[in-house]
Amino acid sequence: MGKRYNISNLNELAEEMRVNGTEEPVAEIQEESYEDLCKTTVDRAEVAAIFAYMIGVSEDVLKKYYEKRYSALLESLNADREATIIRYLCNIRTILMKKFTEVDNRLRYDISNIDRMEYFDKDEIKKLTEWELDLVRPNYRAQDYVYLVTKLIDENIDACIRLFPDSVNFEYIRSAFVPPKYDSKAVMKEEYNKFRSKRLDYPFQRYIYWKPFQYGNILSSDIKLLNVLYGQQGKNFTEWYKYHDASDGTKQSIYDFIRKSKKIVMAVDCENVDPYKLFGVLKNLDKSDLALIDRLVLYDDYHTTIAWDFLGRLIDIPVEHVEVERVTEAKSLVDIRMAVGISSAHYKDEVDSFILCSSDSDFWGLISSIPDARFLVMYEYAKCGVAIREALSRRSIFHCAIDDFYRENAGDLQKIVLKKVLRNYLPGVVGENGWELTKQIYADAYIQATDKEMERFYEKYIKKLRLKMNKEGVFEIVMEE
Repeated sequence: MGKRYNISNLNELAEEMRVNGTEEPVAEIQEESYEDLCKTTVDRAEVAAIFAYMIGVSEDVLKKYYEKRYSALLESLNADREATIIRYLCNIRTILMKKFTEVDNRLRYDISNIDRMEYFDKDEIKKLTEWELDLVRPNYRAQDYVYLVTKLIDENIDACIRLFPDSVNFEYIRSAFVPPKYDSKAVMKEEYNKFRSKRLDYPFQRYIYWKPFQYGNILSSDIKLLNVLYGQQGKNFTEWYKYHDASDGTKQSIYDFIRKSKKIVMAVDCENVDPYKLFGVLKNLDKSDLALIDRLVLYDDYHTTIAWDFLGRLIDIPVEHVEVERVTEAKSLVDIRMAVGISSAHYKDEVDSFILCSSDSDFWGLISSIPDARFLVMYEYAKCGVAIREALSRRSIFHCAIDDFYRENAGDLQKIVLKKVLRNYLPGVVGENGWELTKQIYADAYIQATDKEMERFYEKYIKKLRLKMNKEGVFEIVMEE
């Protein structure tokens, strides 16, 4: 039997592995390429599913492409009045484009109307009427209906902005639904001719405003759809990395680990884990499996982000927050306190399994010091070298990167923290440069963000700060919620 390591000799293990060439605690970290990322992730199609629903793709097609991963999303869309209004209106417009001559002749010569024609879904027209969208008009021709329906889409589509992630430029989504100058007969005639001649190039032959091309199925993934929509505007979609999620195999391995555990604790090294990425992991794993976790223990000190203080409010797992004092300003004891806590949980509380969230190579000593415990390791690519990952694999310890998990539906935590930091600045914000303040807020929140992401916060919150008199008659600066 090999040498056993404990809390007092963790450093010996690291030195032994370094000498034997089995581990590189300070290995060169390689940046992940798109190709590397795709090995452990799958493309998301949440934005594509919403877009497909709104343009009127049939229920059968929606189920075929999206029901396996996004059944809850499809249910929510069917129950969403604003999204369904756009769907029904797009259905009517597409039928008008496909059957323009037939519809126009019957409107003109048969004294009929669209609510009595077999081309249109009568229940959808009835529902729109119930929602106070008066669609059926006397003495209307087909071109009048095309204009009316497009006008109603224009008036109602902005209510759907909440359905899309903040990182998506909604104007590019909107442009696919609302042609410019749609009140011009010449513009809509050109759209009609384009649709008739290239209908097979349109997504599932549903009308949208764009320059059609043989792109294939643009609704197969968010990345493909957004690349096309941005390209239509002469822009590059640069935030593709946000629209991946961990593969089914990765998630299933996590579920298997949890289900085979008698008692499981999730331990987080707050100094070496991004709280926003970890929240993305928790948001995108099955709630019934996460409910089997006994508790989430956060090992933290005052140097880390305040985001850890808010995480527990947004998840259903019980959270224990362990604040660790520093020996000196430069020396943290979080890793030691975490090792002691995990050892105590195993030997005293009979915890047999741990999900260890850390990118610090020190966790090697911890794992070897408790050989009869089960471990699953989560890390960040930028903080964990390839050699360490390979060593985990050699020991048959399942590991995955929290970077792989989708985070665009987990923005709640970022918003809470950013707004909290902004409120702290409000009393003395007069005289500050708005853009510099925005950058400082992101720095204080420990959020790594692109200029585009910060610009969205700047436009939504910083530029809309206003002066208000409170109940005591005192002026104060307030922010929009």
